[in-house]
Amino acid sequence: MLFDLDGTLIDSVELILSSFRYATGQVLGEPLPDEELLRNVGVPLARQMREFSPEHAEELLRVYREHNARVHDEMLKRYAGTEETLLALAAAGMKLGVVTSKMRHMAFRGLDRFDLARFFDVVVGSDDVEVHKPHPHPLLVAATELDVPIARCAYVGDSPHDMAAARAAGCVAIAALWGAFEPEVVLEPGADYAFESAYELLELPNAPWNR
Repeated sequence: MLFDLDGTLIDSVELILSSFRYATGQVLGEPLPDEELLRNVGVPLARQMREFSPEHAEELLRVYREHNARVHDEMLKRYAGTEETLLALAAAGMKLGVVTSKMRHMAFRGLDRFDLARFFDVVVGSDDVEVHKPHPHPLLVAATELDVPIARCAYVGDSPHDMAAARAAGCVAIAALWGAFEPEVVLEPGADYAFESAYELLELPNAPWNR
């Protein structure tokens, strides 16, 4: 089972919004509307900044990262049920991975904040691949590293980019409706399952822990 990170395993929605508001306010003179700031969460940050302002993208990225690093640990929050669910999945012998559009070192900083890195056999960050979600390539890389056919994998994510990547990869697409996006937005590309909390992952039909 593969997981997105932000908005799926860890509650970083307010951290991301705070960093976007700060960067766009400092660089562009005023923050952009929250709807626009969140629209492309789930794709690499550099791409999001280019869409906000191509001529200021590098400065936006620098200011965002500086602010994000300063407030990261204090603003990051847990999602109820995440650790318990991962414990159950690991106990059932499930191979687990993270596929995120966040850079690898920051992905581990988020995982380590709540001692979650210990559950994962592989972590694929944005700097580990050259092609990113919604393209399926990062998921295929994770499946290869886990030595599991992608068709036997599921991907859990809270963004439409996650669902599009899962569909394109040919794995089971599980929408995490507890994240940053409204349900209709997450579900637009299509999903095999849609859950309101991590606990519901343990109720998947035909899963090894239910046999």
